[in-house]
Order: sequence, then C-alpha cells, then structure tokens
Amino acid sequence: MKFVKNLINLFVQDKRKQDGQPDRIFLLLVGALTIIGLVMLSSASAVVSYAKFTNTYHYFLHQLIAVAIGAGLFFIFAKQDYRLWRRYALWALVASVLLLVLVFIPGLRAEHGSARSWIIIFGQSFQPSELVKLSFLIYLATWLEAKKEHLHEVASGIIPLLGSLLIIGGLMLAQPDFGTLFIILFASFAAFFVAGGKLSHIFITMLLGIIFLGVMFYANSSYQSNRFRCYQNPSYASQDECYQINQSLIAVGSGGWLGRGLGQSRQKFMYLPEVWGDSIFPIVAEEIGFIFSSLFIFIYGLLFYRGIKIARAAPDIYGTALAVGIVAWLSVQTFLNIGGMLNLIPMTGVPLPFVSAGGSSIIATLMAMGILANISKHSRHERR
Repeated sequence: MKFVKNLINLFVQDKRKQDGQPDRIFLLLVGALTIIGLVMLSSASAVVSYAKFTNTYHYFLHQLIAVAIGAGLFFIFAKQDYRLWRRYALWALVASVLLLVLVFIPGLRAEHGSARSWIIIFGQSFQPSELVKLSFLIYLATWLEAKKEHLHEVASGIIPLLGSLLIIGGLMLAQPDFGTLFIILFASFAAFFVAGGKLSHIFITMLLGIIFLGVMFYANSSYQSNRFRCYQNPSYASQDECYQINQSLIAVGSGGWLGRGLGQSRQKFMYLPEVWGDSIFPIVAEEIGFIFSSLFIFIYGLLFYRGIKIARAAPDIYGTALAVGIVAWLSVQTFLNIGGMLNLIPMTGVPLPFVSAGGSSIIATLMAMGILANISKHSRHERR
C-alpha cells in the first residue's frame, strides 16, 4: 500500500513544498531548443524520409510524438518534488542494469551495424541506455548524499563508485556503446566531485580508464581504431571508413557565413549518412551558416550555464549532485556530437540533444530537464 501511495504522489502537487517558481529562463531555453530541433529535423530528414518511407515527414512525425510524450513527462517531473526519487534509488540502479541486459535477449534486441544498443517494443525501436543515463544518476546522487562525509576516503568513496560503474560499464562495453559509456562516466565523476570526492582520485581513475579503453580500441576494434585514424587524417580512406567525416566537413564548409537557406542543403540528398541522427549538425550548419550555427551553440551554452546555477543553489547535496550530473551528461554529449562532426575529436556516434531523431533520447532528455526545473523551484524558495 505504501508503494501505491507513493506512486499516486507522483501526480499530486504538494503545495506546501512546491510553492516556489521554476527558473523561467531555463524553461524558455528548453522550449527554444526543442522547437529548433523539430524544425531542423524536419528539414534535414525530408529527403531520406521520402526515399525510405515515401513520406517526407516520417522522422519528423515520429519525433513529434516522442516530444509530446517527453513534454508530458517533463511536466510530471517538474511538478513532483525531486527528493521523492531518493526513495527509489536502489530500484533505479536495478532498473539501469536490467535495461542494459535487455539488449542481449534474442528476439527483443535490435542491431544497427556492430552495435546491439536497441530493443524492439511494439514494433518500435528503443535505446535503453538513454534512460540509464538518468536512472543511474538518481541512484548515484542518493548514494553520494548518504556517503558525503566519507567520499574523500578511497575505501568509502572512489572504490564503491567504481564498483557500480564497472557493472554498468561492462554491460555497455559488451554492446558496444563507447560514446554513451563515456557520457555516463563523465557525468558520474562530475557529480562525485561536487559531492565531496577527491579530484586526485578522479584523475587517477580516468587516466587508467583512458589507457584501458585505448588498448581495447586498437587491439579489439578495427571500427573504433579507424575512427581515430580518420580523426588524425580525414583523407585516409575518404571513400570508405572516413567517408562520413569528409561529407560532414563538406556540408559545414558549404554553409559559409549565412548558409544556403532552410531546406536548401545539398548534402542531405543521400551524400551524408544519418542526417536524421548523429550527422544532423552539419546539415544545420550548411543551411543556416556559421553565424546562426554559432548562435545555436550559444543557446546550448546558456542552458548549461542556467543548469549550473540551479545546481549551485540547490538546497541539498542530493540536488546539487543530480543537477551537476544532468548538466555534465548533456554538455559532454553535445560536445561529443558537434566536436565529432567538425573533426575536433574522433566521432563517437552519440545523438545531438534536442535535435537528432530518437524517441528514447528526447524523452530521457526532457525528463531530466523536468527534474532540473523542479530543483530550481526549490532552490529559489528554500535556499537562503
């Protein structure tokens, strides 16, 4: 009965606890990025949508449905006291593990290339790792608050953290999904640091992790090692392994200062792969140009800045760690996507938040934004 009561409370507003107002600038930025994302996806995916499904708006309509679902969840999470999720922290960890296990079940999993990161539910593909980003952060923030006095100790801080990360990381390496794993690691260490963890422990751990992943890339995965080769020299196999990055750079360079105009991209005519997903930013740059692409990236920066302000004003360690983890997740994912498309870093294959097609991605992102909105509501009302 207690579980049922708590579940009902998810949809019930507690006026005594939530009479503050959320950060309105933050809400405006979330809305702006969501709308811009839909507009750019509609333009970027039109050609391939028609070629594959004889429907120009196939990807756009699927994304619109996902945004509607995500918006509903956003309002639920923004309305509900964020501290309630502490009660389900252990279940969040269990859910994280189970979600990642689902991709290995025959008949349920879906494969794209060499990756096994998707499952099929009612005929629709779903990427469990997108929800794991949020569910694991909820568990981690709860654990960090409980251990805040001992996080500087090796046995009570970094070692237990690595234990939980090894479980999640092992399942993600088996898919393999290196990009999402890096995002979770980065967000987890950021939350660990602001909660009181030692920076030296993080540096040593990250150094060992980089060495380990580097050995794995070059010893066991020609696909991943080829991405590093393409980063170092895009002309290497320009019509094969490095084809995507070369076409991406052509699209970005073709945009000039002001762009070809909305809907006028040429690279989306089957030249650049996955223009609806990982490669959508080059189409954005080609159509709206350098100036407006820079403004677009600036909006992301403002959103992350407001997120950090929310984290700093949170009334407890749990709220601070959770908010920092969410901001770190979305900021590093944005950097990995755009940086990869510009060849500033090796390509990782992660979606651009708010813009790339993917129902599980936009739903998880909007849920996380709802939690941040609720933290900001409490921050303004309760923080002295």
